[in-house]
Amino acid sequence: MSLHFERLGTGRPLLMVHGLGSNLRTWDPLLPALRDLRELILVELPGHGRSAPLAGRQTMEAHADALTGFVTSQGLTTADLVGSSVGGRLVLELARRGIGRHCVALDPGGFWRGWETRWLHWTLAASIRLVRLLRPFHPGLSRHAVTRTLLLAQLSARPWALQPQLVVGELQSLAATPVFDAMLRELAHGPLQQGSATTPGFVTIGWGRQDHLLLPRQAARAQVSFPSAHLHWFERCGHFPHWDQPAETVRVILETVGKDAP
Repeated sequence: MSLHFERLGTGRPLLMVHGLGSNLRTWDPLLPALRDLRELILVELPGHGRSAPLAGRQTMEAHADALTGFVTSQGLTTADLVGSSVGGRLVLELARRGIGRHCVALDPGGFWRGWETRWLHWTLAASIRLVRLLRPFHPGLSRHAVTRTLLLAQLSARPWALQPQLVVGELQSLAATPVFDAMLRELAHGPLQQGSATTPGFVTIGWGRQDHLLLPRQAARAQVSFPSAHLHWFERCGHFPHWDQPAETVRVILETVGKDAP
């Protein structure tokens, strides 16, 4: 299937994959520092942004297959990979399949257990209902630090400090994503992420110490699943390191993708 994407910058290709309910604009805080050093391919997942949804069930396997098809069609099978949340899980899955080169997964999904799964489902289901209910008021709510904090505390450890334009874009994207509920059900009830002892390149798994959605304890499981991966902790950081610690995130990405092939 065809996925909407944007290309910008120059250098070795770097594919960037957003999370559930988001779109390619989530990466805006990183672009000024990356676009002069890498060719950035910002892709929107099926049913997100301007990409059409998949037919049938919205499983992680189906989304990984769609992303694999996109990578192949665009000649990106040796590109470096960066993903956030669901996107982090998907780039790990591509690496597990032997696709891509070096890989950076930021707070990737698929490593929850037991009550953590119920927490993920409940908290996101409640949040999306509120975001949809408040949709007409997103622009005004995004302008005030207090309401930014109330609406985005799940994703950011410092939501009051975020740019209003970034916040309103994320809220509107969440409210408009037609596959959100179906994907959330598949995440909560579907298989966990499989791991691999071998990947095409180096893998860095980054995790925010204050991630209240995918709890930091899950990072150890991710590292066990990908034993050759390096685990990087982001301090004073929630679920989105690229929002809370953009300069550090850029550094982690460039250090990972700049390594010689293993």
